[in-house]
Amino acid sequence: MAKKYVSIIIVPHNKAKSRNIGLSEKTAKIAVAIGIFVFLALTVFLIDYFTMNVTRQKYKTLWDENAQQKTAIAQYQQTVDKLQTTIDNYENYAKKLNIMAGLKSEEVLEGEPGVGSGSGQEIGDTGPSQTLDLGNLNDISQKADRIAKNLDTLTTFFEDQVLQLASTPTIWPTKGYMSSPYGWRDDPFTGKRTFHHGIDIATSHGNSIYATADGTVIQARTDKIGGKTIKIKHMFGYVTIYCHMSKFLVKVGQKVKRGETIGLVGRTGKARGPHVHYEVQLNGKEKNPYYYILEE
Repeated sequence: MAKKYVSIIIVPHNKAKSRNIGLSEKTAKIAVAIGIFVFLALTVFLIDYFTMNVTRQKYKTLWDENAQQKTAIAQYQQTVDKLQTTIDNYENYAKKLNIMAGLKSEEVLEGEPGVGSGSGQEIGDTGPSQTLDLGNLNDISQKADRIAKNLDTLTTFFEDQVLQLASTPTIWPTKGYMSSPYGWRDDPFTGKRTFHHGIDIATSHGNSIYATADGTVIQARTDKIGGKTIKIKHMFGYVTIYCHMSKFLVKVGQKVKRGETIGLVGRTGKARGPHVHYEVQLNGKEKNPYYYILEE
């Protein structure tokens, strides 16, 4: 049986002769099949290419949104950290006011978290940041509400207590950092365990020492231990003591106001460096001065 052929005639645009290509039917079918395969493969490739382009664009958009969200979360974290610090400071402040108002005892305050007075603590130091989560935010909100209610109660209590507040020691006696807290410690001279009856505030020689409340100077003397020492009597049973001065700037019998300079920092008496040894007494009983300082 004779083979069937397929002829392909190529007609050029110029005056050249046309060309005739003869293919067997089998070869023509193979050529058509290859052409269809190539066409389908190219179509699939183009579809995949454009699909990948769309996917890449979506991925890029998601990547950019993720980066923006990370930046926003970092900013929220900083805001929450600052809010946490502020709330903690207000809580500390409110606890001290509760002691002064007689609503809580000093022993209760010592057992509650959020009030620190470790050796070497810089005035105004804050604690570590918190982790950002919904539970933490809820805790901060509840704490803020609790403090707000407590401060409302305290505000009402102190409205008619202006004179008492003016006579209560509530500020730092000098600018510096607390180098030794109130309580048991190793004596810096003997190394023995002894009780420290006040707080030590290290600062530069010659810095001002301030009266921490309104009162009257009842003592200005020099002794071997406290060096140049001033004692001020305030109303409502308060007495404050300031030791190791280099110079007196007030006299016995002189009335002073809170924040008034009464002397200069020195290292007279038993002192290893310039600092102020500061004590607070209430009705003859020693108190931890830190719990009466409201400024940070």
